[in-house]
Amino acid sequence: MKSYRKYISNAAFAAMATALCIGSASCDSMLDTKPTGVFSADQMGDDEATDLLTAAYATLMCHYFGNNESFAGPINNWVIDLRSDDALKGGDNVTMEGYMHQLEIGNVESNSDILNFKWRNNYFSISRCNTAIKALLAAEIEPVLKAAMIGEMKTLRAYYYFDMYRLFQKFPYFDETVADPSQCRADEYTRDQILGFIRQDLRDSYEVMLEDVPQAGRFNKYVAAAVLARVDLFCSDFEEAEKYAGYVIGSGKYELYPNFLDMSKPEFNNTYESVMAVQFSSANSGSQYNYCNCLNLTYNFKDDSRTSTYYGNGDDFYLGSQDLINAFATDEMGLPWLDGSVHQVGNTVSEADTDYQGNVDPRLDFTFGRIGMPWRGLEYTVNWTRNIALYGQYSCKKAYTSPDSPFCETGIVPWGASSLNYIIIRYADVLLMKAEALIEQNKDLDQARSLINQVRAKAARSVDPTYTPVDCNPMKANYAVGQYPASGWTQEYARKAVRHERRIELAMEGLRWFDLLRWGNVIDTVTKYYQYESQFQPYYSGASLSEADLYFPVPLNQLDNAGDLYK
Repeated sequence: MKSYRKYISNAAFAAMATALCIGSASCDSMLDTKPTGVFSADQMGDDEATDLLTAAYATLMCHYFGNNESFAGPINNWVIDLRSDDALKGGDNVTMEGYMHQLEIGNVESNSDILNFKWRNNYFSISRCNTAIKALLAAEIEPVLKAAMIGEMKTLRAYYYFDMYRLFQKFPYFDETVADPSQCRADEYTRDQILGFIRQDLRDSYEVMLEDVPQAGRFNKYVAAAVLARVDLFCSDFEEAEKYAGYVIGSGKYELYPNFLDMSKPEFNNTYESVMAVQFSSANSGSQYNYCNCLNLTYNFKDDSRTSTYYGNGDDFYLGSQDLINAFATDEMGLPWLDGSVHQVGNTVSEADTDYQGNVDPRLDFTFGRIGMPWRGLEYTVNWTRNIALYGQYSCKKAYTSPDSPFCETGIVPWGASSLNYIIIRYADVLLMKAEALIEQNKDLDQARSLINQVRAKAARSVDPTYTPVDCNPMKANYAVGQYPASGWTQEYARKAVRHERRIELAMEGLRWFDLLRWGNVIDTVTKYYQYESQFQPYYSGASLSEADLYFPVPLNQLDNAGDLYK
């Protein structure tokens, strides 16, 4: 079967956008958009309420005004991850999508397209959530179901506001009770107050949301718990993070994938580790593809024996840095090098990457293309790279299924489009969130070690060359991933271990910059990264990151449009 039904239907998305008059105004005047009609209680039933939920959930696709804006969607934040030590912009050269390159080298300019894209995407989405909540409040729906549906919308809204909180120094906050959002000031509430609103929405939603929802893609109560745990870690409330991550784990609804590759198989959508996921489809004439990742597919240029490429020509953005590749090195016990020493694995600009004789964590080859190694059952060669001299060879794999998959569309834009969902929060992430919360409290370190070791055990059992499509080759790489022993497991060592585990388990999922930011070591880490990586990417020479650049200013054109409200 080529495709299957997804919850978010394009027809409902378009119908509700029209009915609610959302998006009819200029893209740059999002907060000035006012509704032209009001739903009454007798007009709103279960079906209409579900359509409103659909329209709000569809905002996660972030494909409002064009492909470029979708690149800055909130679902994986890969563009923001370019600010970290994990990723290179990629593409043909530094001027291609040059506004991304500016972020890559530490430059933050208020007229950056990225800032404006992020601002518009989030507020467009927040407005849909507020509209849905107001309509649900007016609807005659069974009270328990109504409360749960409103909880879903508040959870989704909290997710968007949290994205704003992590990115912008100040921004306006408004909920469904505000009659005219266009009059909201950016300094009306402090950051602490806005964080309080976000957290309270998530706590309240957890209490009323359902454990089981009727359609794939809708949020159950454990989505609210997982988002709250992520917010709690960002503001260092480790006790509450432990509590809510524990709710997700204790629900018994989730488990780690049998094989690391399973996260890249559409057949496993909404199973195992899928806590919070965006639903994509290869149906509906391309309207429900993952446009957020459409730049990032490997170039996969045809080999001499072929007349065409495997997927269609990719743009080869969002590549792994050499610094990140090195992080997958392991010692003779299969443990990472946490002593600060650098073990260089391969060479980003080399045409052969299999000469390294040391051990590596197998997640390396499930996450990146390496020349001479398998890629979804194929051989990844230098022809798959777009500009190896400038950006190297480490194309990201996670968002792409095999080109031979019945759920993958080849030869069309966006290249590599498929029915593969994008998981915003994976169960492995929740396990590591709870482990980190315990470690920071210096509480039950053995339980924290067990949680981390569960994630590592998944990596170890994934080294199975008979599992298809093949992504690892034990004949060419020395795979070793071991369990942390009880001996020497102090709070300091455990902190290093969980932070390292987050980096390699969640690599290229848009979380690294935010982790560094909340850990308070982002400037030191990225500065050292610039110095090391400049030997491979000379454009890092002279790059710098300052305290003033950690959070974005209000985008310049938003300042211009809002008059004195944002100044």
